[in-house]
Amino acid sequence: MLKNSLKYFAFLLVFLMMSCAKRGSITGGLKDTLGPVLRSSSPENFSTNFKADEITLTFDEYVKLKNANKQLIISPPMKNPPIITPTNASKFINIKILDTLQPNTTYSFNFGQSIADNNEGNPYNQFKYVFSTGTYIDSLALNGRIKDSYNKTADNFVTVMLYEVNDKFKDSVVYKENPRYITNTLDSLTVFKLENLKAGKYLLIALKDKGNNNKFNPKDDKIGFIKQPITIPNDTVYELELFKEQLPLKAFKPIQASGNRLLLPYEGKQNFNKDSKPKIVLKNNTEVLETIITRFPKKDSLQVWYKPIKADSLSLEVSKDDYNKKFSLRIKNQKKDTLNITAVQNGIIHFRDRFTLETATPLVNFDKSKIKLVNKDSLAVDYTTEYDEFEQKLYIDFKKDPAQKYNFTFLPGALTDFYEKSNDTLSYKLNTREVEEYGNLTLNLQNVKRFPIIVELTNKKGDVVLTSDYSENKNTFDFKLLEPAIYSVRVIYDDNKNKVYDPGNYLEKRYSEEVFYYQEEIDLHANWDKVESIDLSIPYNPELAKKNEEAKLNAEKKKKKTVF
Repeated sequence: MLKNSLKYFAFLLVFLMMSCAKRGSITGGLKDTLGPVLRSSSPENFSTNFKADEITLTFDEYVKLKNANKQLIISPPMKNPPIITPTNASKFINIKILDTLQPNTTYSFNFGQSIADNNEGNPYNQFKYVFSTGTYIDSLALNGRIKDSYNKTADNFVTVMLYEVNDKFKDSVVYKENPRYITNTLDSLTVFKLENLKAGKYLLIALKDKGNNNKFNPKDDKIGFIKQPITIPNDTVYELELFKEQLPLKAFKPIQASGNRLLLPYEGKQNFNKDSKPKIVLKNNTEVLETIITRFPKKDSLQVWYKPIKADSLSLEVSKDDYNKKFSLRIKNQKKDTLNITAVQNGIIHFRDRFTLETATPLVNFDKSKIKLVNKDSLAVDYTTEYDEFEQKLYIDFKKDPAQKYNFTFLPGALTDFYEKSNDTLSYKLNTREVEEYGNLTLNLQNVKRFPIIVELTNKKGDVVLTSDYSENKNTFDFKLLEPAIYSVRVIYDDNKNKVYDPGNYLEKRYSEEVFYYQEEIDLHANWDKVESIDLSIPYNPELAKKNEEAKLNAEKKKKKTVF
């Protein structure tokens, strides 16, 4: 019995030791999710009659600065930025002021999310250090939101500024001077709030400031503005639409690209087409040379094609509206461009497409008798041609039947370019799909403010995949035989009736042409006939659109889980 008792006691002792070991096991503890806390500041935050040239901020733990050059917003801006130290982890942040502070002015240092604890990187969100060189802290505020005049979503890190409108005010202040007050939307917001403002009259401006210098550079920056000066205080929520100005034409010295072609660089995103391109005259002494002017793909340049000539130099004159510029350039003996033809479609051609050929040199002649189009039964198919000289593209359109095969043959001499060079035999095989592989979309527009309008379908990137007929009165648009995809609808109020979107102009106090985006994305499936009614009186809300997109994704996930 004693032996059994000893066994039982030993077993109980081992069990108790194991239980104690489990209860005493070491864990990592809860993850720190709290940001640092400001313990003190010298001088104190919200001080008045401020005369110091150095500020010390003391925190309850080691902190570090992240992206302070982007996150820290000082309002009013300082001509000489302060020196902020240290750059490594510390419980202190020192701000050395190098500027002469303005009298009776409230200053605000908004650190955004640049202050974070050293271990976990938890930010001290939107910490502000505020002081006044006068006897009180200005406390007025202004709220607003940012949108893009053409794109569906606005840029991040948009600067919003107020300029005092007084006896010395001129519109050119946005090009030359720092604003009185400034803030920034940072990297995640489209709303803004200007705080610690003084009562008065101001010009309200927004900039996507590429140069990060608080000054408007039309060549690089987007701008948004309110035409009339605003008065503070007021409780209006202002909306600023960013746009990139279309710069006036400015041509630069031509570049010889080959033995028969010049490149003419120009400044600004000009809406050039075959009807609006500038007049270009190329001369050899007094002799005017025959030329063809085309667009240089994906560059702000025009191509000036000319017949090869023996000359040491040529002169070129560019003119459009009130602009006129003359150049002279030396000519070298270089290799000449030759005829090269590329088909845009290869294999599959969609019902809405026109068969398109791109040419390396501009074409001048088409011999239709040497162009043959037949179907799979070798029956001839009628077609029409259109050549866009400015884009150097030949469009061939024909009626396409479902599940059909087509064969294009271009016999020698069918196409002749500016240099009297013709094609060798070219052959292209094309196939169409079944009608059921496409979808049809009808848009019924409601509450159209005015006409004419342009209706565009865009893809996820915002690129135009299809443009409707230009409309001066109709509200219904039919898009037949579309490829299955997710589309967005963009409507442009074409107020100047030039059939393209036109941005605004700051000095002319002209806003961009109004653009409407449909709130919902349209997911068009194969073999669908979809009718969408769109109320143009409901403005696009990016936050709501994001929520709708997230709701759709969640619904799809739930649907997949319920599929057996």
